[in-house]
This record gives sequence, structure tokens and C-alpha cells, in this order.
Amino acid sequence: MAIVLAAGKGTRMKSDLPKVLCRVLDRPLVHYVLDALRAAGVGKIIVVVGYKADLVREALQDYEDLEFVEQTEQLGTGHAVMVCREQIKDFNGPVFIVAGDSPMLQASSLSKLVEHYRAANSVCMLGTLLHDHPQGLGRIVRDAEGKFTGITEHKDCTEEQLAINEVNMSTYLIDCQHLLSGLQDINQQNSQSEYYITDVPGILIARGEDVRAEPVLQACEALSVNTVDQLQDVEKAMKNMAGHA
Repeated sequence: MAIVLAAGKGTRMKSDLPKVLCRVLDRPLVHYVLDALRAAGVGKIIVVVGYKADLVREALQDYEDLEFVEQTEQLGTGHAVMVCREQIKDFNGPVFIVAGDSPMLQASSLSKLVEHYRAANSVCMLGTLLHDHPQGLGRIVRDAEGKFTGITEHKDCTEEQLAINEVNMSTYLIDCQHLLSGLQDINQQNSQSEYYITDVPGILIARGEDVRAEPVLQACEALSVNTVDQLQDVEKAMKNMAGHA
């Protein structure tokens, strides 16, 4: 099962479209995300819609077996998952949580994350990335033994943490019942007054659960889309990858 976060407005994209409908190589960003999930063997996919939700539903009408859940208020990534609670409450097994505006997401990386999750028998596994220029990205914090201890957002990092090059790319695989339990304890006590899904791994760790982070994501997956320039960078990378395929 997977939850795709697709409710946001592309404020910096110079477009009135929902961000996930901005196009690269003449396809909406979210199409690439759904294709990667399907190629990795994910069956049930829930798409969280919000801003101009009808446009997103229409753009995805050719995808079978999608379920849409509307986030009427955008109160953060954690809240986007919270609105799916009714749809996932009876599911036993791992749930992917991914961003709908990550067109470089690779099915092979998702499959590797599943392998690590099963091998470790953990309740939560983050797919991370080693990034040469991690400006603006949340850092993966580990203890002296290398064990994952949490995520620190860039703006909250100490000087020491800013030197960390392992980053969070919003790619999670979490046991559904532990996810539901963790969501009960997240709050809005942060600078944005939003519910962050990034708080859930820390909550589970505090309860003594096995939570891990593995740098399974590929260099190309570092390309995110927040601006028109970044959209052009992704398009160049896709053309380049297609040329070498």
C-alpha cells in the first residue's frame, strides 16, 4: 500500500495548477511517482488531494484502483497522512509514504527499501540519500554507533548537523498500525504550526521501536521540483537517462 501526498499548490512554480500537475516531458509530475510505485509492486494507492482536487482526479482517471482522500486544509505532511486514517485502519503491513512531486523516484529504490525493511524486521524504514549539496534538506542524525536517531530540519540544525550529508527525501515505509499509533502523538509545536510526518520516526524510536534509515536512493532522486528552474533540471536529467537507457 502507498499514500501519495498530492494536495499542495505550486506557489513557486509560477502556475495556478496543483504542483503535482506541473509537467515534465509533457506528463504530470505525479504520473512518474505512480508509475514507480506500480513498478515496485505496490497494489493499493491512496492519493491525498487538496488544492484544485478535481483537476488532480481528472489527470489520474486512467490509473486503475486509485483511492482519493481530500485534505481540505493543508496543515502539513503529517496531517495529509492523518486524513487517510479511515482508509488504512484495518490494513496490516507496510505503507509507503511518498511525495507526489518527486518525478525522479525510482522503482528500484523502492524495492531496495522493502528488502531492507523485511531483512531488519523494523517497523519503520526511511529511504535516504547521500547529497553533496544538502542545502535546505532535513539531515539524518545518527548516534556514535551509526544508529538512526531522528531527522533535523535544515533550519533547526546545529553547525555540526549542517555538515551531515545524509538527507531525508520524504520516502518512508512504515508498518501501518505503528503509523496510526505514531500519528496520535504528533503535534503542531513547530515554527510552521503544522503536523509533520517527519515526527513519526522519532516518536516510534522513543517508544523503543526499531526504526532505521538506509541510503538506498540514487543520485538522480536528489532532484526535487520546487521552482521552474528545478523543473527544467529534472527534464534534462530525464532526457539524459533516456538517452543512456
